[in-house]
Amino acid sequence: MLERAEDDHQRDLEAEGGEKDDDAADGSGFPVHGIGSSEEDKARALIDTSLIANPHGSVIEDANGGEGTTVISAYLGKEMQASFLEYSMSVIVARALPDVRDGLKPVHRRILYAMNESGYTPSRPHMKSARTVGDVIGKYHPHGDSAVYDTMVRLAQPFSMRVPLIDGHGNFGSIDGDSAAAMRYTEARLDKPAMELLRDLDKETVDFQPNYDESLEEPTVLPARFPNLLVNGSNGIAVGMATNIPPHNLGETIDATCLMLDDPEVSTEELMKALPGPDFPTGGIIMGKKGIVDAYETGRGSLKIRARSKIVEDKKGRSQIVITEIPYQVNRQRLLEKLGELVRDKKLPEISNIHDGADRHGIDIIIDLKKDAIPQVVLNKLFKHTQLEVGFGVIMLALVDGVPRVLSLKEALHHYVEHQKDVIVRRTRYELAKAEERAHILDGYIVALDNIDEVISIIRSSQTDKEAGQRLRERFGLTEKQTTAILEMRLRRLTGLEREKIEAELAELRERIEYYHRVLSDEALVRQVIKEELLEIKKKYATPRKTLLSGEAKDIEVEDLIADEQMVVTVTRAGYVKRLPVATYRQQKRGGKGMQGVNLKDNDYVEHLFIASTHSYMLFFSTKGKVYRLKVYELPEASRHARGSAIVNLLPLEKGEQISAVIATKDFPADEYLMFATSHGNVKKTSMELYDRTRRDGLIAINLKDGDELISVRRVAKGENVVMVSSAGKAIVWDEDEVRAMGRDTQGVRGMKVPPIAKVLGMEIAHPDTDLFVITEKGYGKRTPINEYPVQHRGGQGVFTITMTDKKGLLAAMKVVGADDEIMIMSEEGVVVRTPVSGISELGRSTQGVSVMKVKDKDRITAVAISTYGKKRATKTDTAQTVETQNLNESDIDEM
Repeated sequence: MLERAEDDHQRDLEAEGGEKDDDAADGSGFPVHGIGSSEEDKARALIDTSLIANPHGSVIEDANGGEGTTVISAYLGKEMQASFLEYSMSVIVARALPDVRDGLKPVHRRILYAMNESGYTPSRPHMKSARTVGDVIGKYHPHGDSAVYDTMVRLAQPFSMRVPLIDGHGNFGSIDGDSAAAMRYTEARLDKPAMELLRDLDKETVDFQPNYDESLEEPTVLPARFPNLLVNGSNGIAVGMATNIPPHNLGETIDATCLMLDDPEVSTEELMKALPGPDFPTGGIIMGKKGIVDAYETGRGSLKIRARSKIVEDKKGRSQIVITEIPYQVNRQRLLEKLGELVRDKKLPEISNIHDGADRHGIDIIIDLKKDAIPQVVLNKLFKHTQLEVGFGVIMLALVDGVPRVLSLKEALHHYVEHQKDVIVRRTRYELAKAEERAHILDGYIVALDNIDEVISIIRSSQTDKEAGQRLRERFGLTEKQTTAILEMRLRRLTGLEREKIEAELAELRERIEYYHRVLSDEALVRQVIKEELLEIKKKYATPRKTLLSGEAKDIEVEDLIADEQMVVTVTRAGYVKRLPVATYRQQKRGGKGMQGVNLKDNDYVEHLFIASTHSYMLFFSTKGKVYRLKVYELPEASRHARGSAIVNLLPLEKGEQISAVIATKDFPADEYLMFATSHGNVKKTSMELYDRTRRDGLIAINLKDGDELISVRRVAKGENVVMVSSAGKAIVWDEDEVRAMGRDTQGVRGMKVPPIAKVLGMEIAHPDTDLFVITEKGYGKRTPINEYPVQHRGGQGVFTITMTDKKGLLAAMKVVGADDEIMIMSEEGVVVRTPVSGISELGRSTQGVSVMKVKDKDRITAVAISTYGKKRATKTDTAQTVETQNLNESDIDEM
């Protein structure tokens, strides 16, 4: 780049008529005086050229010929790179990332060390937080006071730390997001678990380093007698990297560490038996184990945390959702505000009110539900739209020997164990030295006591301490330390009781010295010491797990937010579709006038009416032989009087194409089939498995001849009988095995022969112990046992099922019904009657029937649907209207 800058500069000079001067005053190869003659131009040239290149630096003369400033040039890119690297390493090592050994960042370590040095321990009174912050800033951490105080506050918050390290007195903030009081108002001292991190710090267990001004020393790491990195976790953003380690249960973490101590090659699976997952101070539920396993094996994983809730009933019998625990690091006040916002925006219409039930016993959020709301559906919506369910991305990044590394659970525990081994060895060496030093003094005491008269004589006859010491060393072979101790010994130590104490202390010291030597020579014993001390800490401070571990959390689909309830779906001749709850229609006795079900335009009438669950798939079969698929909840919900929405807005129907049949199902078994029937009497059987797919413009369900239309589709299982009825008043029953299974794109075979002036009205599955219900256009109908119809071969005309008369009109509809069924009958003008089958007379095949529904002169029956309540028929398949629906109870009937 330097050469390129020189070339560019030379081209500029040549363009201005200048030329290169190798003898330039600044040694850069550029003419200093060639740019301009004024002093201003000369100075500008010096600045410009020195910024571009001056590899060795030069002394620039000022205007008066005197010596000026030394300019040292540098490549800007490299200078910025070096400076940013220094800055980033400072952030990584000295600010943002914890040490794998004690789980602390430098500011945390300095706060704990400063409080310990100042004596703010659990056995002492609380001290003003401002005093601690001042000590930390003045002695060890030359940064802003707010940063130090904020860190100190978090160490004292039980909802932030699984094991708080500081015992705060005063307002230290809340889970609602309230900030702590100013440091001049609050007081603090070290909490008892923090003393375990600082324990043995005075026994040369860790290295010390000078503080920022080298006036004091501070520890590079704390002894950390429990695995604080895992217990309290850590989060921080460095330069180009971040850490986010979740907190864990102290007892479980210690158990896992003990497993590592017993077997350094223990597997992650074995460790997870002791440490099954994170344990957040705010509780909640972790959904699924995959994220935990990923985090423990690779150091990275994604957790899904849900609030803990319960569903209760208030005094009025309405349901309430009580949120008792919220996910970690979720601001409770913002959560309440979000809930209120969703209710105001009518995104959660099932909620009638929200109460803040927080008190000194808990942080309950009470959500009142409306009368018909389904609590689990509301909960699913809350999980999807609020922070009652959050993600937690685990990044187990920590400093290992000053280098940032992403660690697995085994690696994190391994480095902690290695640190503890070093701490124990260094502590043992320190205590061994102290014990040997003390034993050495006691040995001297024993010699003196054994020769006390001579010792006293030597001391009394000596002129100075120095002379006495010299004579004692020469006489008894004592060391200088021993003679000094003897000379300083008080006379009361000469008693017999004191001699016994000295001998007992010496014997104990020799046992300890022997033990210390064994520890230093046996790594297994070192591990045993670590394990015993960890279990002692567990006994003191372990608490029960707060966070529940649950099964895998599937993604919340739209369907999970929709209540599973029975719906009446209507499709009119003009192509309008809607759904509304079954209970909207009231039950009536036979012969009733009905109630207005749909307000329709002139010349429009309801052509299809059926009942299905909101979670069912709806297979719409068109008159042109195509099939379209939707979920029931995707259909528009409308009031009882509304027409609904145009079906062309939901399905890409062609001009003249209408819906002729609908199948409701939740699955597509390969061993069950769909039976198709056309108005010309053709039938086809195809496996349901072939329809478990969808296309925007529909799939071909059956090939049709010109002028033919698809009129009916039913599920059929092996061994069942099929019944077909024509408008000529005839019915035919044949075994489904008469038709072999075919593919989707086929025409089928003849099922019933009909005269040219007639057409097939419908096709149903003839279940045993059921009746064939038929009704004429004028509302006269009857039911006849299926077993009265002979089973024939397919392709025939069938037998008469009703006596036709002009007064009763042509045959309009047919259904196969059971004794516990109730039917819904709709007329062309939209009048609906809902009546039990048991109220309709059971008559023979050749009878005329009775009045089932009163029909006006210009009106006529157009559709019939079945609603099953009470005991459901024990069959593999149901009619198209009731497949995969739940049973209706008497309480579902709305007495309007």
